Amino acid sequence: MLNEKDLKLMSGKGITEPVIEAQLKRFETGFPWLKLEAAATVGNGITRLDAKQQTQCIKLWKEFQLGGASIEKFQPASGAASRMFKNLFAFINEGKSAPDTDFERQFFDGITLFAFYPQLNKTCVNLYQSNVAELIAAGRYADVLKALLLPEGMNYGSLPKALLKFHRAAAGTVHTPLEEHLEEGAQYAADSDRCVRIHFTVSPEHRSGFERLIKAKVSLMEKVWGVRYDITLSEQKASTDTVAVNMDNTPYRDGDGNLLFRPAGHGALLENLNERDADVVFIKNVDNVVPLRLRSVSTRYKKVIGGYLVMVQRQLKKYLATLDKGNVKSNDLKAMLRYARQTLCIIDPATEGMDDQALAAWLRDKFDRPIRVCGVVPNEGEPGGGPYLAYNADGSASPQILESAQINPDDAAAVEMMKSGTHFNPVDLVCYIKDYKGVKFDLRKFVDAETGFISVKSKDGVEIKALELPGLWNGSMSNWNTVFVEVPIETFNPVKTVNDLLRRSHQ
Repeated sequence: MLNEKDLKLMSGKGITEPVIEAQLKRFETGFPWLKLEAAATVGNGITRLDAKQQTQCIKLWKEFQLGGASIEKFQPASGAASRMFKNLFAFINEGKSAPDTDFERQFFDGITLFAFYPQLNKTCVNLYQSNVAELIAAGRYADVLKALLLPEGMNYGSLPKALLKFHRAAAGTVHTPLEEHLEEGAQYAADSDRCVRIHFTVSPEHRSGFERLIKAKVSLMEKVWGVRYDITLSEQKASTDTVAVNMDNTPYRDGDGNLLFRPAGHGALLENLNERDADVVFIKNVDNVVPLRLRSVSTRYKKVIGGYLVMVQRQLKKYLATLDKGNVKSNDLKAMLRYARQTLCIIDPATEGMDDQALAAWLRDKFDRPIRVCGVVPNEGEPGGGPYLAYNADGSASPQILESAQINPDDAAAVEMMKSGTHFNPVDLVCYIKDYKGVKFDLRKFVDAETGFISVKSKDGVEIKALELPGLWNGSMSNWNTVFVEVPIETFNPVKTVNDLLRRSHQ
């Protein structure tokens, strides 16, 4: 099935023949539906901290920052913003002469409110010798959109979100999400030396744009915030690409007979995360940022979940040290089991019949894992994944972030659990990725390979199937210790479409 040309292409990407064989087999077998125990709710999988507990967590986080540990923001930022402008591209492609949908009217009615408006105005003058207002008055709406989206203009349709002008800032300046993340890092992720480490994952074609903006902004931000930035970049590894197939599961080949490889989704970034050497890593979506004047709630709760992570890690460290000494008393094992059930929300009926030796081994296995505390927000109808208690391959159940595509639509009980979910996953994670002795975990060992996705795409007018690896905060972290903590909806301000920038939280 694979020829010399295929093998050469695979070798250049660092992909082996057994990997391709496994991917082709996966297209045939598919992925199993996940079995649910319940949608996580407050008191059953989700922790709600009162004001006193929040204050304690913030204090603990500040102490941790000063204690010499290494902290990093890991920022996936490689995706292009094309989906942000889907409706505006449709306007151009359909040859419309005037806005005729609510979305289009909202965009043009609010056009002067966008942070990118001054640049758009200049671009229109350069391209058409008319400003935005003049073009709109003349009914040249499409020309305005072309100036915004296409390469001959601002090229916003192809740039990553991190490099787009999102917010007006002080003294008439504007900020991109990249700049907002730099400021955020200074507010909650500086270490004892006031060093802020931020790692961006970028696409090769956009790397130079990131480097230019970082070079232009870092010096001033260091002075304003009294920090030193250590900013690094990496690209999604070609070795994580997956082969595409025809609808009959045979390898798809282009007109020249070449295999087609596709990026395997954000789960591929586990390889990039695995190369980070910090103790604690914050992860969030690149577009979930707000201007400085509205950021106090977000930064407060970053410290809250950071402190809660430290609390959990220190307790597990004590337990593991005790277990490794051996001869643990029955009462101590029972206390550890209560912690596993109540704080880590691990459900495993098999523990009921275990003797002390077996229980100690079970506890050690469950405790000695990477840890993540996930902020979850009340569900207000935003699309995306949510927090659940789901079953694992070993028969236990534990907190998991799941997408609706992982849940069997023909399972009435599972669908009802999904509908009854009270909270939403905004991708607000803080992770401890070293063991209790300070040795970095190999994160690849904690992936549930049964939690990937198969989707149908189009290539040159032909339907094909694409394979996505287990998502970074879904299946890639299935076998971590996960704790859900409720955070307020004010911490979640995504920009999924350009008109989201007209919301009060982005003005």
